[in-house]
Amino acid sequence: MNKILILDDDIKLCEKLVKYFEGFNLNLSSVHHPHEGIKKLQAEKYDVLILDGMLPDMDGLEVCKKIREFSNIPIVFLTGKVEESDKILGLEYGADDYVTKPFSPRELVARIKSQLRRIQTKNSKSILAGSGIELNIGNYTAICNGETIDLTATEFEILKFLIEHKGAVKSREDIMEGLYGDTWEAFDRSLDIAISRVRKKLKKVHEKEFIKTVRLKGYMFVDEN
Repeated sequence: MNKILILDDDIKLCEKLVKYFEGFNLNLSSVHHPHEGIKKLQAEKYDVLILDGMLPDMDGLEVCKKIREFSNIPIVFLTGKVEESDKILGLEYGADDYVTKPFSPRELVARIKSQLRRIQTKNSKSILAGSGIELNIGNYTAICNGETIDLTATEFEILKFLIEHKGAVKSREDIMEGLYGDTWEAFDRSLDIAISRVRKKLKKVHEKEFIKTVRLKGYMFVDEN
């Protein structure tokens, strides 16, 4: 059974969600304080984190930032902040998805299952790019120029999709549908931000620009030595 952790200071909400998730064969545990949640993630293995954007002593963005220092666990923000700027900021800090309050528990389950589908695979073979990037699909690791690149699940899937279609220009819609299928919601900036993060991480280990922006068209993985 998949292990999900929710970090939210609303105890009653967490209790309701724990029971609701049981009906979908998802083991949801809850913590209510940022430091408690961080310690829990450091001590135990969870598949997905649901993170409240507004917490006591430390807001969700700061918690997300601290978690990204030691873990690539998929993070789904659950917050009452609805402005696009808030969503963008959360994604820049390393979140993988964003659900706004008030919300449907069924929608939250769907978002969690979407994250789980992306990290679960029976195929452990590696994909080798001619440009020198190796992606191991089995353990979600990426190696470039002999160094391991610390990618989140979302960043890994984006890079994997572009490499699988190297040399071809892919629109935002192509990429999002490739990642999420029919369940994705249009939020172009989220994809742009994630690709920007991938570029920065690749740039740290290799001077080459692997992902090219094609104006008004989309993105392309450049497979040239």
